[in-house]
Amino acid sequence: MPELPEVETVMRGLTPAMTGAVIARADINRPDLRWPFPVGMAKRLTGQQVLGLRRRSKYILADLGSGESLLIHLGMSGRMLISGDPLGQFVHDHPAPEKHDHVVFHMDNGARVTFNDPRRFGAMDLMDTVTAEQHKLLASIGPEPLGNDFHEAHLVAALKGRNTPIKSALLDQRIVAGLGNIYVCEALYRAGIHPARKAGRISSARIAALVPIIRTVLTEAIEAGGSSLRDFRQADGELGYFQHSFDVYGREGEPCRTPDCRHVIRRIVQSGRSSFYCSQCQR
Repeated sequence: MPELPEVETVMRGLTPAMTGAVIARADINRPDLRWPFPVGMAKRLTGQQVLGLRRRSKYILADLGSGESLLIHLGMSGRMLISGDPLGQFVHDHPAPEKHDHVVFHMDNGARVTFNDPRRFGAMDLMDTVTAEQHKLLASIGPEPLGNDFHEAHLVAALKGRNTPIKSALLDQRIVAGLGNIYVCEALYRAGIHPARKAGRISSARIAALVPIIRTVLTEAIEAGGSSLRDFRQADGELGYFQHSFDVYGREGEPCRTPDCRHVIRRIVQSGRSSFYCSQCQR
């Protein structure tokens, strides 16, 4: 599933095609994805100007002139792809429709934005913009890791006394928004913390040191266009390439990249997810 850097990359890619433009026509080609689409979705979108795009955790929000916001979740295999060349920014001609093109936005600037989702685990919803943060999918989400509300004091307080493994705690969206399996593994490696260590037994100093490390890992991943492992593509169809910089994720049995460390990367399963780490460098 795309994590924060992938969703941020897609959102940034969509911005020049959608912000300020009007949805001239919205084609809704099936009644649902993971959940049913909102009632009258095509009619409510058609003719609306996109005032701006933003990201909350792993969701993209498009604020509309109607006072509603469109929530988009990519799910496991969802892609938002741009075609057309309205402002000299997009080089892809409109492709022939594909089987899994479930939602298509025809923008008045000539761009076409297509949501393609073979597994149909993605989702879309419409909500009032002013109360968007109260939506059931957003209400309990914690602070953004690249925002001012995510700081050392917050993370230390949130993890104090917790008997949960640090890996699981950092995946808890109530503690910090948008982190997923890949980037938690990478951050814990850089911090030298074993993924199975109980969060509440790690010193406050080491927990505090995680904050800038998490920020750095996410920033580097965004600059690289995210990580393309299976289905992820940027909005222009290009691959991300942060996967070439992984220190531990997906590298089971390969040498640790810490200088002078002769150990190999190991893998354990935590709550059904693979955790990759170096047993020598992470304690």
